[in-house]
Amino acid sequence: MDLRKLKTLVDLVSESNISELEITEAEGKVRIVKGGGSLAPMLVAAPAMSAAPGVTAAPFTPPAGAAAVAAPAQAPVPEGKVIKSPMVGTFYRSATPGGTPFVDVGDEIKEGQPVCIIEAMKIMNEIEADVSGRVARVLVDNGQAVEFGQPLFAIE
Repeated sequence: MDLRKLKTLVDLVSESNISELEITEAEGKVRIVKGGGSLAPMLVAAPAMSAAPGVTAAPFTPPAGAAAVAAPAQAPVPEGKVIKSPMVGTFYRSATPGGTPFVDVGDEIKEGQPVCIIEAMKIMNEIEADVSGRVARVLVDNGQAVEFGQPLFAIE
């Protein structure tokens, strides 16, 4: 992967809502993670590629003064039934900003009932319950980024 392509990928991450990007190609693998606050995106793993003649390739090492970006601590997975995120995206409790949430704590839900929306790549995906029961807890804040398999709701 050439430096122009790498710079384009870093610019893409810094200008978007993406917090992490990983690309694997025949030439190697690149993982770019956006730091918090005013930090610029940081290349976490250097591409494993062959360098041009006369150029040596070395793994990227962050500067000594660079702050380490720690992964957010995962909340413990609640016991019992859990509705998990089927994709990576942004979690929304209602169909419109400020609208009535699909479900609240204490609501009885049935399998197949819409419980939230996850926005992925500018597409709003309505997520349906895969279990029936009563909503015990909402485990994610409105507008929060979620990962694949992350618990969203605890169901009794």
